[in-house]
Amino acid sequence: MTNDARFEDGSEAPINIGALDAEDLKVIASLVQDAVFPASEMRWDRKAGRFALLINRVRWEDTGNARHGAERVQSLLVFETIQHVASQGIPRGDADTVLSLLDITFDETDAPSGHVTLTLAGDGALRLTAETLEATLKDVTRPYKAPSGKRPHHDT
Repeated sequence: MTNDARFEDGSEAPINIGALDAEDLKVIASLVQDAVFPASEMRWDRKAGRFALLINRVRWEDTGNARHGAERVQSLLVFETIQHVASQGIPRGDADTVLSLLDITFDETDAPSGHVTLTLAGDGALRLTAETLEATLKDVTRPYKAPSGKRPHHDT
């Protein structure tokens, strides 16, 4: 009997990491820079205090980029203990609007509470009021060739 290949059988393992403080969050922020997602892939479960995004992130950690070209992977970015969500510059009512994630920061207000800010391209932003910082990033699909065929480039 043969078994189907599993994601874990590949030479490059999927990412599954967490963040419990601002320094940890910087690692996640660097991995999700330039991730894109339709507005319909944002979910806030108010009762559970969970805000989740299904993103298509650039595989910045991929050392085989020169060999096989730029890749993306679908990942689940989840924030726990969220009490409130606010948005700015995100068109309401158009679930197909594609958003691009530029950065994520955490500003402590009354330890351990604070605001998680997800900065989006085009002056958009999401601000999550968190009881405490608890975030996870988990790859949920196999990598795929980036539609543009290249990684985003920043001059700064």
